[in-house]
Amino acid sequence: MKDTDIKRLLYTHLLCIFSIILSIFIPSFFLENFSILETHLTWLCICSVFVTAVNLVLYLVVKPNASSKRSSLSYKVTRFLKCCIYFLMSCFFFHVIFVLYGAPLIELVLETFLFAVILSTFTTIPCLCLLGPNIKAWLRVFSRNGVTSIWENSLQITTISSFIGTWLGAFPIPLDWERPWQVWPISCTLGATFGYMAGLVISPLWIYWNRKQLTYKNN
Repeated sequence: MKDTDIKRLLYTHLLCIFSIILSIFIPSFFLENFSILETHLTWLCICSVFVTAVNLVLYLVVKPNASSKRSSLSYKVTRFLKCCIYFLMSCFFFHVIFVLYGAPLIELVLETFLFAVILSTFTTIPCLCLLGPNIKAWLRVFSRNGVTSIWENSLQITTISSFIGTWLGAFPIPLDWERPWQVWPISCTLGATFGYMAGLVISPLWIYWNRKQLTYKNN
């Protein structure tokens, strides 16, 4: 494992964090009264677009899993359509999970779905960029010893940290503090965002710290 690969991973993650920061500040120049709390649904859409765009650009430039096979236009179009379908399926899947865990079934449907979209952006989009619409590859990466690169190691950490952040973000909702950020699903989306950003910082540091112990099948 080369230190340059870890540095490239770190720089990539810092740009992903920067995209979230931009989603907070740039819209305020064009939208009146824009804020994470007051216009939360708008921010969710903007943040999702920013993070998705940066992920796509970075993975197209970095190409951690570049392959020369099946590079025809029809294959690329089919792969893109499959990725879109996988992303939508992920959004609906998370939406159902949130309802099963207590989110309003009929009221606040848009809020719940956009929460599912942002969580899919933090978890499914990186998987699609790195692994493509390949369920076997997803199962391999998220198995105990299935990773084959530092990028997949990082994918594990950022995905898990996003879920943990979402789970922790749900704790303040039932409390009677009557704070604006306790309204569904603000605290959960903030938890998912902080969890995702924490994973982006922690994963390259953890990989660098354990670089001598980490071995991969393709190395």
